[in-house]
Amino acid sequence: MGCRSIIRWPQQVTTSLVEQLIRSEKDLEKAISIFDAATAEYCTGFHHDQNTFGLIIKRLLSANKFMTAEDMLDRMRIEKCTITENIVLSFLRAYARVHKPHEVVRVFRKMKEYECEPTVKSYVTVFSVLVDESQLKMAFNFYRYMRQMGIPTSVTSLNVLIKALCKSRGSLDSAFMIFREMPKRGHTPDSYTYGTLICGLCKAGRNLEARELLLEMEAKGCSPSVVTYSLLVHGLCQTNRLDEALELLKEMKGKGIEPNLYTYSSLIDGLCKHGHSSQAMKLLDRMIRKCLVPNLITYSSLIHGFCSEGKVQDAVQILDRIKLQELKPDVGLYSKVINCFCDISKFQEAANFLDEMVLADFYFSVQWGTKFEINFKLQLEGRL
Repeated sequence: MGCRSIIRWPQQVTTSLVEQLIRSEKDLEKAISIFDAATAEYCTGFHHDQNTFGLIIKRLLSANKFMTAEDMLDRMRIEKCTITENIVLSFLRAYARVHKPHEVVRVFRKMKEYECEPTVKSYVTVFSVLVDESQLKMAFNFYRYMRQMGIPTSVTSLNVLIKALCKSRGSLDSAFMIFREMPKRGHTPDSYTYGTLICGLCKAGRNLEARELLLEMEAKGCSPSVVTYSLLVHGLCQTNRLDEALELLKEMKGKGIEPNLYTYSSLIDGLCKHGHSSQAMKLLDRMIRKCLVPNLITYSSLIHGFCSEGKVQDAVQILDRIKLQELKPDVGLYSKVINCFCDISKFQEAANFLDEMVLADFYFSVQWGTKFEINFKLQLEGRL
């Protein structure tokens, strides 16, 4: 039974009524039927406008029904309903969400066909998507096209350009050059500008410059976010500057910035990699007290750290925590614990964990070298 026969349409069908009916219908197919049924009531003289078309298009895009959504654009054109930039932007963002930058560019190029003149917002959206998807050659070509089209620079567009240049160590200095030129062009760098540069510096191992930029950022009145601090903490941990990273953690708290899961996980990983697993464990407990739930990456750092220090029982306790949290340890974690037992000649315990790994659906993923090594050692011990 179609929606036309179910819904009793009033004599005067309004846009707000159609919107209300579409929004309240959770089933997408039924929502489309309502959309179609509204215009089937031609005695009312109702025609869809940008609001109802825009609403059904967003519903379709949310469900990844891209082709059907684009058919709606063609229908808008046939019904002489103006296609607005906001409707096209919904397509650009939807294709970006599923990591299809070429589709983003294709829809952007069709804007003139839809008689929709793109503004700065559309240009910057496309540029940003290309950079986020690391399509850097396309991104730089598109930026040059923007300039040719007379699109003025802004803090937003320059931030995207700086982000693109920060993706490569070789172009990091060019990013700084643009950053220093921004005030001369009448643009004041914001927190996002500083954060992007700090991220680029940390990834390039230039932590001292990143720290200096953080101080400059604060001096210029730009408040660093937890993301900015976390990136710097991560960079310091990667280069074994753990004392500075821990000082930065104290600094965050002093400024009322609460560390997040990424901050703690970076510190835990850094401490574990450099022989400070017990200290990392204290951080884990503090993190849990803050109601932050550790993930598999956090736990993996601890297991690798404890095993590297020969603290196999501590590693086993972390493995138990993983299972209690209903996470699934991977083959690598089991193998690390098994090898650690073998290193201290506890072959039976190693064999027990091998059995557990097999029972945990890893039978076809077992590292057969590890299995052979355990069997061989057990044979030498006369235990098989």
